[in-house]
Amino acid sequence: MAERLSPLDVSFLYLEQPTTHMHVGGVAIFQPPQDGAVDYDRVVEIIEERIALFPRYRQKVRWVPAHLGNPVWVDDADFDVTFHVRRSGLPRPGSEAQLRELVGRLMSRPLDRNRPLWEIYLVEGLEHGRVALITKTHHAMVDGRSAMDVGALILDVSREPRSVDVPPWQAAREPHRIELVAGALTDYVRRPLAAADTLRTGIVDARALADRAVGAAGGLLSAARVGLRSAPSSPLNTSIGAQRRFGTCATELDDHKRVRKAHGGTVNDVVLAVVCGALRSWLLTRGEQVGPRDALRAMVPVSVRPAGASGDGGNRVSSYFVDLPVGEPNPVVRLQQISYAMRGLKDTHQSMGADAIVAISGFAPPTLHALGARLSSTLSRRLFNLVVTNVPGPQVPLYAAGAEMVSVYPVVPLAKGQAVCIGLTSYNGGVFYGLNADRDAMPDVDVLAQLIGESLEELVETVR
Repeated sequence: MAERLSPLDVSFLYLEQPTTHMHVGGVAIFQPPQDGAVDYDRVVEIIEERIALFPRYRQKVRWVPAHLGNPVWVDDADFDVTFHVRRSGLPRPGSEAQLRELVGRLMSRPLDRNRPLWEIYLVEGLEHGRVALITKTHHAMVDGRSAMDVGALILDVSREPRSVDVPPWQAAREPHRIELVAGALTDYVRRPLAAADTLRTGIVDARALADRAVGAAGGLLSAARVGLRSAPSSPLNTSIGAQRRFGTCATELDDHKRVRKAHGGTVNDVVLAVVCGALRSWLLTRGEQVGPRDALRAMVPVSVRPAGASGDGGNRVSSYFVDLPVGEPNPVVRLQQISYAMRGLKDTHQSMGADAIVAISGFAPPTLHALGARLSSTLSRRLFNLVVTNVPGPQVPLYAAGAEMVSVYPVVPLAKGQAVCIGLTSYNGGVFYGLNADRDAMPDVDVLAQLIGESLEELVETVR
């Protein structure tokens, strides 16, 4: 039987609009060995050989007629790996600035919903003989932790690509419209809490439904309390278009750890303090008035997939709202305030507030679920100013087709009314910040990226 998308996973399809494409991405830069180069045909061969390890990447979304149920994943009988693995090149000199411009343009384009929801671009022509791989995967397929697993298609722990022995693939038959409707109705019978309108049928376990409703309502109340303290007005919140800019900043993980060891908290607290300091400086470069009590509110998603759990492609995320004290001029005090706030949020489980808008639709009809997901996008401008994600990666070198990966930057999708999202990944001793921004609202995204490095250096100086 075809696997149905979860309420959270399908919400990313409902949230997608012409100006808010819901695909996550990554930009990995590789240094080929001196005696070789990364060959496009070899990359295609590796992906085609290993894609059986991730069946989702040969599946597409099929919608249920009349939205009687959430859509399902079905095998794409016409799957063509060369449609998804593409080739591009940079003109001389092949600078990282040119690469960032290409990333912005590629991320501005939506994925084809009639095919599996992913693309990979091999970008040749970078200076110093390097190449890049740019990935796009719809958020309905992955969350922060499982997105790292996508690299298993092409990445190895040694220069010599590992061999994978998989049987020949034959696409399963795509279900007929009648079968999709019958499957949705069967799900309603087996799991009546999936739809509020099944209350009329008398099938629903009233006590279980009440417990779930109370839990979701509590989360919404938490969100409402945050909403009563509306996110501060900021140039980060404005109407956005479909076009994007991309900024990057490469830093050292040891610098973050030294600051954490000296001043306490967690590495994630240090990351938020670095972002806070950069945002403070960025506001000042724009001539904004920054008072001593001013703050910007960040939503910080956290993957809650248990460590070691298999990457089944579903989303398991929780989120925190945290106020970043951009008005505080002292970098150590900023870090201490953020550490204190994060401890309080974890202790009170305030993360329910951020998730509840989506979670409430888990027992609503899919039509209401779509409206609820769109509502969460509409409310986002009022609830928070930006999203900051932090996904730890492996601390050993990885390779693709014999080339060593030297850096990797995440690309986080923008929500409605959000001018920039900041994502970062730690890898092999580095911490790599990727800034996905609206092209018109953030022409100075490179300035903000540079200020991230300066903000970290400011904290490191307090240790020295």
